[in-house]
Amino acid sequence: MNQLKNIAFIGNSLPRRCGIATFTTDLQHAVSKSPAHVATAIVAMTDHGHVYDYPPEVRLSIADENRDDYIRAADVLNSGNFDVACLQHEFGIFGGENGEHIVALLSRLKMPVVTTLHTVLAEPSSGQRRVLNKIIDLSDKLVVMAEKGRTLLSEVYHVAAEKIEVVPHGIPDMPFLEPAVSKAGLGFDGRSVILTFGLLSPNKGIEVMIDAMPLILKSRPDAVYVILGATHPNLVRDEGEAYRESLVTRVNDLGIEDSVVFLDRFVDKATLLEFISMCDVYATPYLNEAQMTSGTLAYSFGLGKAVVSTPYWHAQELLANDRGVLVPFGDPTAIGREIASLLTNDARRDVMRRQAYQTSRPMTWQKTAERYLALFSQVAIQNLARWPAASKNVVMQKAPPLPELQLGYFMSMCDDTGLFQHAVYSVPDRAHGYCVDDNARALLLSVALNEPGERLLPEALPSRFASFVQHAWNPDEKHFRNFMGFDRRWLEDKGSQDSHGRTLWALGECARGDTSPSRRAWATALFAQALPTVEGFGSPRAWAFALLGLDGYCAASPQDVLAQHIRSSLADRMMDIFHRVERTGWTWFEENLSYDNARLCQALIVTGLGAARPDYVAAGLKSLRWLLTIQTGPEGLFRPIGTDGFTDRAGEVKHFDQQPLEASATIAACHAAWRVGHDITWKKEAAKAFAWFLGSNDLSLPVVDLETGSCRDGLHPTRLNENRGGESVVCYLLGLLEYRKLSRASGHPSTFGQLRALTA
Repeated sequence: MNQLKNIAFIGNSLPRRCGIATFTTDLQHAVSKSPAHVATAIVAMTDHGHVYDYPPEVRLSIADENRDDYIRAADVLNSGNFDVACLQHEFGIFGGENGEHIVALLSRLKMPVVTTLHTVLAEPSSGQRRVLNKIIDLSDKLVVMAEKGRTLLSEVYHVAAEKIEVVPHGIPDMPFLEPAVSKAGLGFDGRSVILTFGLLSPNKGIEVMIDAMPLILKSRPDAVYVILGATHPNLVRDEGEAYRESLVTRVNDLGIEDSVVFLDRFVDKATLLEFISMCDVYATPYLNEAQMTSGTLAYSFGLGKAVVSTPYWHAQELLANDRGVLVPFGDPTAIGREIASLLTNDARRDVMRRQAYQTSRPMTWQKTAERYLALFSQVAIQNLARWPAASKNVVMQKAPPLPELQLGYFMSMCDDTGLFQHAVYSVPDRAHGYCVDDNARALLLSVALNEPGERLLPEALPSRFASFVQHAWNPDEKHFRNFMGFDRRWLEDKGSQDSHGRTLWALGECARGDTSPSRRAWATALFAQALPTVEGFGSPRAWAFALLGLDGYCAASPQDVLAQHIRSSLADRMMDIFHRVERTGWTWFEENLSYDNARLCQALIVTGLGAARPDYVAAGLKSLRWLLTIQTGPEGLFRPIGTDGFTDRAGEVKHFDQQPLEASATIAACHAAWRVGHDITWKKEAAKAFAWFLGSNDLSLPVVDLETGSCRDGLHPTRLNENRGGESVVCYLLGLLEYRKLSRASGHPSTFGQLRALTA
């Protein structure tokens, strides 16, 4: 079950006729239809003098000039158990000077706010800057739809990078279609169709496109320019239809009335998509560079249309690299020449269309909803609530719970032998069989589920994992085997040092915390047999895993003097390499960083706490602090070391591929660090690492599927790794359990105690 239950969207809503209304409604529909099963509602802004027949999803409306309505809306949202409010901001849709009335609503909300900025002004007036700065301060995250928006927020408004997310404008998920079918249905069969749609207003540059038509008609006499859209309501209110009439006059003066069609209507989405489908070229001849977002451009691009546009900000980014054609502002000759070229070169037009369509697939409303839901989950988990402008008191709230533990996918990855290593997407991959590494992790998971407040695995599963570990033990080699084929044949006589250490870790925790006395006794005995082998190891990770196991084993068998001796010996070895390798700018145990890095820090911390050795604890904390600086991206998000690690101490960090293993290890290490002095910093860092699973990462995409509990194998530079193997799902579940355990020890996971402590 998803932790998010209720999302409120604040903005214009259909049937109001404007781009913000369309966007708000589309986003709300996409989120409500997502697999997350989140309830949604809209708080609709109603412009003066209008009444709309809003659909049921509009919970209430606000008369834009009535400040009391904004305050009433805040009360309704606060009492409605909403987890997050998502504001759609555009200058001109809110009442008060420069739209300041919206601040009265935001400042009273008791839930996190994610604000989508549809316009970011490069040169705001003092009043616009003042209001937008208030909105920025009252928002937990800001969403813009183009990189230019990120740049302006940073350079003009000095917004911290970690507060900004770029999520492109959503588009309908339509098949790639040829125009002919739609042309016939709409009466344009046999014509070369150029389309512009949207509310008509002078800044759209329709005049320029009309002036370009005579040039186009010289090359393509069959061309027709279709101008689809009603006149902007504000323009009609102030000037009537004078602007549209001026365009008609211009067409008549040029003698091209048979080649320009005005369709004066606001069409529904199905009709709009039909019109886009039938065009050969889409034109956006806007006159102003400062156009941050264009829904019309996004929709046409997403349906695989050849687009010719002036270089406003959104078009510059979307149409780069020959995904469309850019022409100078106000230049009829340039736009006419480019459109004529496309209409007379089918091959070039087709290549451009296909490139646009392929590039736009991550922009579908489904994908957009996923990215917004990841942001909503992030702010809900972190609970970055605000200080209301009118009060110095802390706003307390009941924050949403952490994700519920879903074990269905984990159990589907198990058979009567144990946990499979890999999956192809979410299908267990028998070709790669099993390994003791993953079955030891699964045994760790079964023990972690014995904590108060958690539910146990079915008894057959921990027994199966224990049996796998027992079978992996090779008494002749005094070593655990690691890899087993699907036919249950071992592929080696002994595994790696790290897999041996990890198995000891699972056995130590089983000896301390398993619910079965018999299995605790088994784990104790096998641990004692396998422990001495570690003394011959040279891998710092194997030492660290063994130390984590010794923490549990020594608690269960305090009389074992040999185990205590080996614990001190391994910890001293780690201290030795730490002091030998550490130098300015490099506070680590090795000359590079590779995988499961935080476990080295965790091992020293827990060993120091268990053995009463402050020097171990201090080294563990020091190395963890340094590691966290390395694992923090420029936007303040958790960014684990990629699978390639560092090339060397002076080399470049490899950020990909990022794997769940690192997030899980970091959460556990931060929990251990928190135990030392209950420093809230460690809780914050654990929250950042856990939020990586939920989408607070370089791709702003959730790594985990909260509905099933499956976890993707990691992040590539541009996409998720959709395979969901045994290691990944267990690491997510262990990370979740560790974070829940930290939360129980220190306060509610989403509030982190009082907000004053969190923001101090």
